[in-house]
Amino acid sequence: MSDARPPRPSDIARAALEAARAASAARPAPTRRRVAGPRRKWTGAHPGEDDPQPLGRLFDSLVSTQDWTEQTRVGAVFGRWSSLVGPDIAAHCRPETLSEGELLVIAESTAWATQLRLLAPTILARLRAQVGGDVVTRLRVVGPTAPSWKKGPRSVRGRGPRDTYG
Repeated sequence: MSDARPPRPSDIARAALEAARAASAARPAPTRRRVAGPRRKWTGAHPGEDDPQPLGRLFDSLVSTQDWTEQTRVGAVFGRWSSLVGPDIAAHCRPETLSEGELLVIAESTAWATQLRLLAPTILARLRAQVGGDVVTRLRVVGPTAPSWKKGPRSVRGRGPRDTYG
């Protein structure tokens, strides 16, 4: 009588584990290779470039990289007109165009146009200080204009509208 009993599952698993260990020990050890590319630098306690940033800082970096500084200064003149010249002046005039450093301002009356012409050096100094650069170099102030009676592309010189009923 042979005492050959069937192997237990734990004996089969143990034999497979020993065979895998022996095969692993027979293989040469792999060499470690460095992966190409920059290594990540840890930022530490301060925020890094890849950390979330305030929106204003991201906007400023976008403006500088796209070279939009001149356009944002021109937009600041029109967008912040009331804060640049003050609410009293802004209530009676508005900027119309800005071309080649000359800002055209339209006043609501001839009296305000005269007052703004007298205040032009002060307004230019404020614009230079708050907007910066040489965005506005001259200030041209005009008063309200009379309505034009010319209608259409062609017109005839003369006295303008008049009574034609006899």
